[in-house]
Amino acid sequence: MSEDSVIDKTKTPATVNSLQRDLRALGLRPGTVVLAHSSLSAMGWVCGGAVAVIAALQGVLESSGTLVMPAHSPGLSEPGKWENPPVPESWWPVIRENMPAYDEVLTPTSNMGVISETFRRQKGVFRSSHPQLSFCACGPLASRIVVDHSLAFGLGEGSPLARIYDLGGFVLLLGVSHGSNTSMHLAEYRADFPTRRVVREGAPIDASGSRQWTTFEEVEPDSSDFDRIGEEFLTSDAGRVVRRGKVGLADCQLMPQRDVVDFAVGWLEENRKK
Repeated sequence: MSEDSVIDKTKTPATVNSLQRDLRALGLRPGTVVLAHSSLSAMGWVCGGAVAVIAALQGVLESSGTLVMPAHSPGLSEPGKWENPPVPESWWPVIRENMPAYDEVLTPTSNMGVISETFRRQKGVFRSSHPQLSFCACGPLASRIVVDHSLAFGLGEGSPLARIYDLGGFVLLLGVSHGSNTSMHLAEYRADFPTRRVVREGAPIDASGSRQWTTFEEVEPDSSDFDRIGEEFLTSDAGRVVRRGKVGLADCQLMPQRDVVDFAVGWLEENRKK
């Protein structure tokens, strides 16, 4: 959405203070571990943009809370699987041989939104080591969440998603739907359904100071039904834990991660049968 369109739909600019009021009304509290997925434009025009949103989140969480965001870099992947756009097959070996290795500081996020990319660059933020599926975190539990991110099955039991689950953390959807809710991928790993496929992935990494292309196993992700899962979760008894409200102009949801993951596991086992 263009900035002109955002301005046109906004009557009063959002500020750090107004965003904090909205986040508190939604149910966000100091000391919480929260994984945030966000769309800046959905909030309307924000005075200070992404920096203001991050300041508002951290102001509500206070020093005892831990803020987590996805910092994925899907471009560091097997070029034979690229689709938007694909590249010529003759390029594949060149890419595998020459693509720079993942760098926790240098490698930008991709398709995560400006808030996540801005958060990644903030001082004091820790980033996990996965070349494609990293997460960033800031707060007293940040290191515990991002450390030892497994290369294989990067959204499963060795991932920051599982650590957030262990810590009783929350998911915050700021102007985005469950289609952006990465925690549902953890449910894909935990659920037993016949259509789940394990595939081979590749990425450039730094191994003891030397750049190398490495391959690893991954569950093929499928978020095509995540919005449907989210809708059914909201209307279920389990969905009573969800807090809904506005942050700026954005429709938002705040929920315990365990509840939505556990619901998604059961839903996937029941519905992904073919």
